[in-house]
Amino acid sequence: MSENVITVTNLSKYYKLGQYNNSTFFQDLQSFIADKRGKEDPNGKIGAKSRAELEDGFYALDDISFTIEKGSRVGIIGRNGAGKSTLLKILSQITPPTKGEIRIKGRIASLLEVGTGFHHEMTGRENIYLNGAIMGMSRKQIDKKIDEIIDFSEIGEHIDTPVKRYSSGMYVRLGFAVAANLESDILIADEVLAVGDAEFQKKAIGKMSDISTGEGRTVLFVSHQMNAVKALCNKGIVLNKGKIVKQGDIDDCIAEYQKGIYSNKDTNDFSEFENEFFSLQAFEVIDKDGKKVSGPLSNDEEHYVRIEFDMKKMHTAFTIGYAVYDSMGTVIYWTNITDDENEYKKMSLGKNVIEGEIPKHFLNEGSYLIKMMASIHFQEWLINPENDCPFTEITIQGGLSTSPFWTLKRPGICAPRVRWTRKD
Repeated sequence: MSENVITVTNLSKYYKLGQYNNSTFFQDLQSFIADKRGKEDPNGKIGAKSRAELEDGFYALDDISFTIEKGSRVGIIGRNGAGKSTLLKILSQITPPTKGEIRIKGRIASLLEVGTGFHHEMTGRENIYLNGAIMGMSRKQIDKKIDEIIDFSEIGEHIDTPVKRYSSGMYVRLGFAVAANLESDILIADEVLAVGDAEFQKKAIGKMSDISTGEGRTVLFVSHQMNAVKALCNKGIVLNKGKIVKQGDIDDCIAEYQKGIYSNKDTNDFSEFENEFFSLQAFEVIDKDGKKVSGPLSNDEEHYVRIEFDMKKMHTAFTIGYAVYDSMGTVIYWTNITDDENEYKKMSLGKNVIEGEIPKHFLNEGSYLIKMMASIHFQEWLINPENDCPFTEITIQGGLSTSPFWTLKRPGICAPRVRWTRKD
C-alpha cells in the first residue's frame, strides 16, 4: 500500500476584502484611523470603493480534501482565481489556512515566485547555502550538492554575483536548481517556470520526472500549459472557484479542465475581445460553399476558418489567425495570415474578411478546438489562444482513406494520406 505524504482534510482559506495591505506599518495606521473616522483612505487607489462598500470576503479555498501518495507527480489545474496558488502557499506554510487540517511527511522545497527565498544582496552561491540551511541541511550536505546545482542552473559565471543583478530567467534557473537538487521530499513548483526559455522548461520537467520516478520524491506542479502538465504528471487535481471538481488520472483531469473552459460560452458575442486595433464580428468554420458547418467534417473535404473584423488601427506587425488543439489541449498547429505574405499585404482599415484553410487529408478522427489568435508580433497578445479566446469545436469523422485496408481512426493525432510509388 502506498504511503500518503500529504493529507488535506476540510481545508478552507477565507480572505476578507478591504483589509489594510500597504507597504509600511505607518501607512496601514493612517488607513485604519481614516476608516474609523469615516474619511477617505489617504493610501487608497483613485476610484476604489471604500471598505464599507465592499463585500465581507470570499473563500479562495472552500472545504477541500485530498491525499497525495509518495512519488506521485500531481498537476494542480484550474483557471486564474481557482485557488491553485493559495493551496500551494498553504502547503508550503507561507499562508495559514482559515480552517481544516494538513498533514505533511517530509521536507518541502517550494518555487512559487521568481527568487523565492533569495536575499537580493547575497550572491547566488550564498543563497544556495541560505536555502539549504532553511531546509535544515548541514553545510557538508550542501557542499556535496553545490556543484550539481550550479551546473544545472547554467549560470556558473554569475554564481558569485549578487542576485539583485540577475534577470528573471537567471532567477528561475537558480531557484529551480536549488529546489530540485537539495534533499527535499516534496517539490512544489508554480507557474514560475513559464518565465524560463523553452529549453530550460524541458530540462526542468525532465528533472522533476527523474526525481519522482528515480528518487521517489513527490512533485506538485501548477501550469496553464497542458502539454507540460501531461508530460510530467500522472495524477491531477482540478480546482474551480476554490472547490475540487475532479481528481485522479491526469488525462481525465485535463479533459475536465478543457471541458470547463470551453463549454457554456456564447461564441456569437465577441464584445469582450474588442481592442484598440480591431473589433471582431465573426469567427466560424465554413465549407467550400461558404456555409457554416454544423456537423462532423470529413478528412477529405475542404473547410475553412472564416474571420470577419473591423480594423480600427493599422500596425506593421499585426497578425491574426487560428490554432488547432486536440481534446487534451495539445497544440496541433498554429497558422496566421502572415503565412501568406501576399494576402497579408491586402489588410486595410475597415471591414476585413479572411479565410484560412483547414488542410484536408491531415487531421485524424476526433474532436478539436479551433481557437482564434491575434497579436502584434513578438510584442503583445491581442487575443491569446492559451487564455480566453473566441473558439469553435469541430469533429473529424471519416474520409481517412480510399483503401479498404484502413478506413477507421488511426493511431496518432494526424492521419495524412502519403503518396507511395514503386520505383523500377
